[in-house]
Amino acid sequence: MEAEDTIAAISTALGEAGLGTVRVSGGQALEVADRVFRARSGERLRDVPTYTARLGHVVDEAGEPIDEAVALVMRGPHSYTCEDVVEFSCHGGGLVLRRVLERLLQAGARLAEPGEFTKRAFVNGRIDLAQAEAVIDVIRARTDAGLAQAQRQLRGALSDRVRQLRRDLLEVLAAIEANIDYPDEDVGDVDRAALGRVLTECLRECDLLLRDSHRGIIQREGVRTVIAGRPNVGKSSLLNVLLGADRAIVSDVPGTTRDVIEETANIGGVPVVIADTAGLRTTEDSVERIGVERAREKLGQAELVLVVLDTSAGLLEEDVEILEAVSGRKAVVVRNKIDLPGPGIARERIEALAGPHPVVDMCCLTGEGREELERAILEEVLGAARHTGEVYLSNTRHVEAIMGAREALAEARQALDRGIPADMVAIDIRRAVDSLGRVTGETVAEDLVEEIFSRFCVGK
Repeated sequence: MEAEDTIAAISTALGEAGLGTVRVSGGQALEVADRVFRARSGERLRDVPTYTARLGHVVDEAGEPIDEAVALVMRGPHSYTCEDVVEFSCHGGGLVLRRVLERLLQAGARLAEPGEFTKRAFVNGRIDLAQAEAVIDVIRARTDAGLAQAQRQLRGALSDRVRQLRRDLLEVLAAIEANIDYPDEDVGDVDRAALGRVLTECLRECDLLLRDSHRGIIQREGVRTVIAGRPNVGKSSLLNVLLGADRAIVSDVPGTTRDVIEETANIGGVPVVIADTAGLRTTEDSVERIGVERAREKLGQAELVLVVLDTSAGLLEEDVEILEAVSGRKAVVVRNKIDLPGPGIARERIEALAGPHPVVDMCCLTGEGREELERAILEEVLGAARHTGEVYLSNTRHVEAIMGAREALAEARQALDRGIPADMVAIDIRRAVDSLGRVTGETVAEDLVEEIFSRFCVGK
């Protein structure tokens, strides 16, 4: 990224819409904007106050209107990027927005790289790295709970806790290093008891941050779920029940589902990415056989399996094989078609085969048992504990950094207890400080920063 460049990009999704936004940011943003915009008032944008909008036209090189637009001026450092920013609200057609962008590029801006606007906000100190990552989480949130979590991180709730933890450790390091660097000065010996209390408290804070990280990651990324069972047990019906819509074809003919159908359901604020797969059986049909192979592949990748049994048909050998296949994994067993007559499957028998997995009675035709199933899914993927704090980790990178800090702090505490000199203990404390800095960006490699922002869309 060339920080001195003035950059421009379309910041709204392409396609037909009522409005679309083209953004320009940088030291020459106002000059570039003035070359392409004619306000009805006759004013130049460089002369209007910050946070002021003007109605006018974006014009081509010959002065002919490209589109009627509203230009919003935001002067640095009080803007998204901390630079001068002008945003053009235009009609939301793809051609119109491309023409406006092309005109800005002709006038001296260059096309922004993916995530470059947010990267400039990070480089210029308006947000830290954890908050920058929260921007993309806000955009990609699939549930209200995931959105609320991303908004808390964007406001700095996680960053504040990590920075406070890092400050406490830096104060300890400063005291140790002062004792090392100025042994003849009256700085006093290191208070090992006080140092131990600080390390213990910092360890406790790391544990609190890590405690519900699994829940946070699931809310952010979702949980990969597979509906498994032999043919015609009601797998597609179950998918439709959980989605609240007729997404999959339901038929009494075995083998109707021949490929994997994936959809995302919002279950208690958790995005559950559900794959409806072909019935697991031996078949001579070459097309169905491919579907069965894909189903087994998905089953191996799943984080949660919903095993569906047809109670009206009794317990078959294929059912037992599927139940055995999910042993030791997260799973919920669904006794479907409880409304139909037939040999049935004794619940006690299923519970014995299911082991620790919950068993839910359902009629997918009417939706009976859906609420119980959703509770069982949440219990299986989140556990009995529920988050009670204000913020928790939801990014694997953050989890790894906090785990690294905790490991270093544990080693520092052990070294202190063994009577190791404080200057040696300080090595582990420094490791913890550096690891915490990777969350907020104080101690992060440039290539990682580039990789993080490359995940953003161009206009953000």
